[in-house]
Amino acid sequence: MLTTAVLFASGLGIGALGTLIGAGGGWMIVPLLLLGFHFTPQQAVGTSLAVVFLNALSGSIAFMAQHRVLYAMGTAFAVATIPGAMLGALLGTWLVQHLDSDWFSVLFGGFLLCIALLLHRGEELFFFRRRRVKATSEELRSLASPVMRVGILVSFLVGILSSLFGVGGGIIHVPFLIVVLGIPVHTATATSQFVLTITSLTGALALLGRGQVHLPTAASMGLGVLIGAQGGALLSSRMRSEPIRRVMAAALALFAIRLILRFAF
Repeated sequence: MLTTAVLFASGLGIGALGTLIGAGGGWMIVPLLLLGFHFTPQQAVGTSLAVVFLNALSGSIAFMAQHRVLYAMGTAFAVATIPGAMLGALLGTWLVQHLDSDWFSVLFGGFLLCIALLLHRGEELFFFRRRRVKATSEELRSLASPVMRVGILVSFLVGILSSLFGVGGGIIHVPFLIVVLGIPVHTATATSQFVLTITSLTGALALLGRGQVHLPTAASMGLGVLIGAQGGALLSSRMRSEPIRRVMAAALALFAIRLILRFAF
């Protein structure tokens, strides 16, 4: 009973924070399951993707009601994530079969440190600084335009990472949409959540068939994120997300260091 309550409460917070900054919640869920509940890497990744899907679905519905989703772009990017998510599920199965939980923790901890840098630096990330442009409306509507081709490639890679590590791709999609395509922050976070719904569903279904989703945990935490995501979507329209983003970057870095030290000690 206590475990169910903790999972539900965690889901509330993760759903709200993940939706608020448009980064999904997998980067918080996987460390929580590994460190707090001692899940195997297989179960942590699969269960995380199932919860991320519910988070993204709830957030997307709220953002649709606010008319903030770019549907044409979101659909194109979502379709591109599907083969990437399937490939990521295959790679993830191979990875966890050849690495024990300690080595997976080190690899995932390094990945989280990179995400923490993205969260902390935001639009000022050095390799984006010189690329800041505003794509024209014609470029954003045409799949043949260079920016949309790059976006489709990025979405394919996001799909791989999403299923490989059980995280959402918003942490990559959001900076790309804002910095490279020049899309307003609130629209970028909403469109990213829309794309993430498709990505996470594809990966979760693939891993569910392999028995890597712990359904009781997914249900308990999933109920929390369904509610929390609605609150996060509401807050995102009323406040600036930068201070929260930086606090979450610091917390994520601590999670990452803890995962790496788990291997060292």
